[in-house]
Amino acid sequence: MKILKVIHGYPMLYNAGSEVYSQTICHGLAKSGHEVHVFTREEDSFKPDGHMRQSFDADVPEITVHLVNNPRHRDRYRLQIIDQRFAELLDDLQPDVVHIGHLNHLSTSLVFEAKSRNIPVIYTLHDYWLMCPRGQFMQMHSADDNMWAACDGQENRKCAESCYARYFSGDDNEREEDIAYWENWVARRMKHVRDVVDEVDLFISPAKYLKDRYENDFGLPKEKSIYLDYGFDRTRMAGRKRTTNEPMTFGYIGTHTPAKGIHQLIEAFGKLKGDALLRIWGRDRGQDSRALRDIANSLPEDKRAAIEWMPEYKNQAIATDVLSQTDVIVTPSVWVENSPLVIHEAQQARVPVITADAGGMGEYVKEGVNGLTYQHRDANALAEKMQMLVDDPALAKKLGDRGYIYSDNGDIPSIEQHIIDLEACYQKVMA
Repeated sequence: MKILKVIHGYPMLYNAGSEVYSQTICHGLAKSGHEVHVFTREEDSFKPDGHMRQSFDADVPEITVHLVNNPRHRDRYRLQIIDQRFAELLDDLQPDVVHIGHLNHLSTSLVFEAKSRNIPVIYTLHDYWLMCPRGQFMQMHSADDNMWAACDGQENRKCAESCYARYFSGDDNEREEDIAYWENWVARRMKHVRDVVDEVDLFISPAKYLKDRYENDFGLPKEKSIYLDYGFDRTRMAGRKRTTNEPMTFGYIGTHTPAKGIHQLIEAFGKLKGDALLRIWGRDRGQDSRALRDIANSLPEDKRAAIEWMPEYKNQAIATDVLSQTDVIVTPSVWVENSPLVIHEAQQARVPVITADAGGMGEYVKEGVNGLTYQHRDANALAEKMQMLVDDPALAKKLGDRGYIYSDNGDIPSIEQHIIDLEACYQKVMA
């Protein structure tokens, strides 16, 4: 088949979970003999909007990467120039199927371009972006000025007041006028998104929690909604060799953004008693990373000195560069994640995970079985679970040895079987 993968970022320009997963399946599809193309974005302020550049996957050059430039309009949900470039690419490639991973920073109307050419569309859901304009059900502004306020559901006026107040004029006399404008904007956006959903042939959710939430809260038709966990190149997690002369070492892998809850992890680490290390991996994000370091520097001297800031790593080297240097992976997200890659990767390497008892995090980590869970957003509860493993390293090994709970041998889903499952999905929508 000729497959066009659509994703809002592609490694190594963008290296978060959905991007890494997209690259992994592109590699697997290419290995299975398919012709794979990627439509993705870059943000080059010195080139015009819509400028197209062709590149190739650094590891599998048979995969062609088509990059559209979008440096100025990343907050729009649809953009005509990107629709036009995508339409031109469709006419040139004539793919058998379009597989979307995310449309944020691209354009939702890409779906219409594919369907107008009778090309089937599959959409893998990675977050709540279709039913929440900001994607994570976290409010930017709340009545009690809670920086991490959780949202209990999408409502147009609430979206305007809680997430788009940053665009208000600042004049209290114009507040109602500002609310009305953004309430209308959100309403139009949500109506448009539902039109997009109608055109997609099949939605894939990598967590049962996410599937249920889209069906129950958003009304996603069950007949075109399936659960399929991510697939992984398990060889990347092989060869972990843990150094034995280090204290209990907790590791964080991911982006340095507030939603990831690194600030709560640092706070929890500061409460620990005994000898422990905390290693934080991820790409430096400027002020966000500096702010996290400031939080770490506010801890007592012994704990401040026990936090190590590690460089960004390449996913293909995760076993040697990351997992060999940690005893426990902590996923402290304050948003309700669905199926974090890092949880699976740790489990394949038989590294225990501490995470919240919420969403897909609690779906893949079971308390006392293959990891520990704590009350979501509670740094004190997180510290208690971390302390348990500092006090009992043998428990960490026991939990890590179980691995993935949905297989008898603890192995996570392989990319080989995942590609077979995706091929079946492609054949289904093509038929």
